[in-house]
Amino acid sequence: MISSYLRLMRESPVHLTYTLETKEPVELGDFVAQFVAIGNEFERFVKEQHKDLAADATFFVKEVRKGSTIVEMFPAMAIAAPFIASADQVLIVEDFVRRWGSRLAALLQDKREAAPATKQELKDFTRAVVAVARDPDASSKLEAATFEDGQRNVRASFVFNTQQARAIEKVIEHRQNELDKQSQDPRPRVLMVFTRSDVHAAAVGKPSGEKVLIEEISDKPLSLTYGSDLAEQRLKHEIREADDNVYKKGFIVDVQTKISRGKAVAYAVTHVHDVIDIEADG
Repeated sequence: MISSYLRLMRESPVHLTYTLETKEPVELGDFVAQFVAIGNEFERFVKEQHKDLAADATFFVKEVRKGSTIVEMFPAMAIAAPFIASADQVLIVEDFVRRWGSRLAALLQDKREAAPATKQELKDFTRAVVAVARDPDASSKLEAATFEDGQRNVRASFVFNTQQARAIEKVIEHRQNELDKQSQDPRPRVLMVFTRSDVHAAAVGKPSGEKVLIEEISDKPLSLTYGSDLAEQRLKHEIREADDNVYKKGFIVDVQTKISRGKAVAYAVTHVHDVIDIEADG
C-alpha cells in the first residue's frame, strides 16, 4: 500500500507548492493553520465545481524543504481517482490556485463579489494570512506546477505580503462583525420547534433548560431563553397544559440570536405569533 502511494505521488501530474518567506520564526499554530485553510478551501472548491470528486478533496504533503519554508503537496485524486486524465487533474489544481488568488484579492480590494462570505470561509482565510500578517516582512506564495522532461512549469500562482495580509485581516474582521450583528438582529416570524422541553419557569433572559431548532437560522438546536414574560407564558402553556405533544407543534416566533465568541449559543423568543401542527400525515 505504501509503495503504491509513493508511486502515485511520484507520478502525480501536478503539485501544489506553498512557499512562506518570513523574517522571524513562525508560531507553530499559525504555520499549521495555513494548511488547514488551504485544505478546507480546496474541499469547498471541489464540492462546488467537481462534485464527483468531493470525497477526494484533500492534499498529501510530499516534502518540506529547508531554507525558505517550501511545502510540496499533491492532490488525493492521484491516489483515490487515478482514472481521471492527467490533464484534468492539472486543470483542477490550476483552477483552484486561481480561485484562491481571486478570493484573497477580493478581500484585499474589499469587494463582495468572489470573496469569502460565510463565517467558516472567513475563519479559514484568517488562518491563511495570519502567519504572514504577524511577521514584519513576510510573503506567501501558492503555485500549481507540472513537471515535463525534468522542467518545472508553473501553471498558476498567487503571492501576498505582510502589508496585504494585514489589510485582508481588517476586511475579514469587519465582515465577521457584520455577520455577528446580522445574527443578533431580531428575526421576525420564524418557525421554531422544540427538541427538549422543561415545565419549570425561568427568569427573563436566563436559560430555560429547553432546546429548540430554527432551521432558518441554524441546523443545530440551541438553548432557549425568553425575551418577554408574555412569550414565556404562551410557550409554557403549550408545554404544560395543552393536549397535544409539544414536539408535534411548530411555533411562529420573533427571535433574537445570542452570540458568544462568534458562535450562536441561544435564542431569545420575544413574541409568539402562532402555534401550528407539524405532525407528519399518516
